[in-house]
Amino acid sequence: MKTQVSYHTSGSCATRIDIEIEDGIIVNTEFFQGCAGNTQAVAALVRGMPVKEAITRLKGIPCQGNTSCPDQLAKALEQAVAGAQ
Repeated sequence: MKTQVSYHTSGSCATRIDIEIEDGIIVNTEFFQGCAGNTQAVAALVRGMPVKEAITRLKGIPCQGNTSCPDQLAKALEQAVAGAQ
């Protein structure tokens, strides 16, 4: 099953994250705004990773305040999992 998510972030430099998931695996992630090097690196690292593993690894990582682009990605993935059930 293929899922596409467009998540509007809160509290991070990135303003939106688009994610493509297929059969529980992250196929593609694109951050809008944010620190280009960091967001490209995070997107590359989660490509091919199971959604649940990415959530576990990224959830709760702080940057400016109590969230970050990786934490916002974890929240977007949680929303995708909840919507798929």
